[in-house]
Amino acid sequence: MTSFNTSGRSTGVTRPGSKLLPSLGILLVMGGLILLGWFAYLWFSPVPAPYQYHLVAEGDVRQFSELELDSWPDLALSKYEVQVAGIDKPVALAYLARRENDSPVLINWENRLSEQLISIDQKSSELSVLADAIAKHASPEAIILAWWDTSRQIKLLSERDTFFTSHLGEPLIIPESWRDQQEAIRAYENKFWQDTAIQQEQDDFQRFSEALVATPEKGVAMLRELIGSPREAYLIVHVTDLYKLGLMQPDNFGIAYKSFPLTGNMHGLINHMKVYLKENNYETYTLQSLSDNEIRAYFLSDKASSQTLLAQMLPFTSNKPPLELEAAQLIYQHGGYWVYQIPSGQKQ
Repeated sequence: MTSFNTSGRSTGVTRPGSKLLPSLGILLVMGGLILLGWFAYLWFSPVPAPYQYHLVAEGDVRQFSELELDSWPDLALSKYEVQVAGIDKPVALAYLARRENDSPVLINWENRLSEQLISIDQKSSELSVLADAIAKHASPEAIILAWWDTSRQIKLLSERDTFFTSHLGEPLIIPESWRDQQEAIRAYENKFWQDTAIQQEQDDFQRFSEALVATPEKGVAMLRELIGSPREAYLIVHVTDLYKLGLMQPDNFGIAYKSFPLTGNMHGLINHMKVYLKENNYETYTLQSLSDNEIRAYFLSDKASSQTLLAQMLPFTSNKPPLELEAAQLIYQHGGYWVYQIPSGQKQ
């Protein structure tokens, strides 16, 4: 005969699975915590940049004769390939120069992509001639204003005082397909160049770019205010600054570029550029010599862009010659570089 407990107390009988359920719950909670931790790791861990610098050669100026830096035998030089996973050949070549334990300075860049990346190609021979002229003719008390990358090169080679000294990394020049990785790229660039600018220098450089898109008279006054004293001062601009300024000031400076092969028929090339100008409704253009086989044209998109300080300092087809600029005095020109003396701002 079977008896039943009707008192409501437990009879001590264990049902099948009653111990399994708590264990399963613990496992589910632990699994959830592990999954949450993994997502947190992915969220906060740094994402690698889509490219890497790989050292391929080191030496002095004798090992890198193509850079034409014979006048600076004390420099330590290094060559890096910029490599992207899945691409067999480097997408760019970077040449760095330094003295002793100073942070490295990009002294030359050779792009191998159809799009611009990190820096813009220019002739290293032009830089060496410019630096030599500054060292010979600019007084030791003078200060040089230029784009931050040009400033670092000039300071290294001429040993003159430049307003910008840090690797600012502005603007960030990358292909459109890498825009969602720009924070990882900035972090990688800062680590590689071993140089981080203070906020004041970053703010000053922003002000510098604003001066270049102002009218000549206003822009020069802004530069003199930035310097903060009547000391002897020079502004160096390069034709590649046009593209960089367009990235920093897209609402105030419209710029486009296109490279053309040099075939020996300069008349036909000029006609081709004029057709390209008209087809795209551009305002004017200027040229940069890349090599014996290639030339690059920079096009301004509107009248307002052509009236800015930077545009007036370069030889655009629809503007007055730079020699006629009244806001600052042109004192030297070589290749893509144009050097102006900035008025002291003091009344004579």
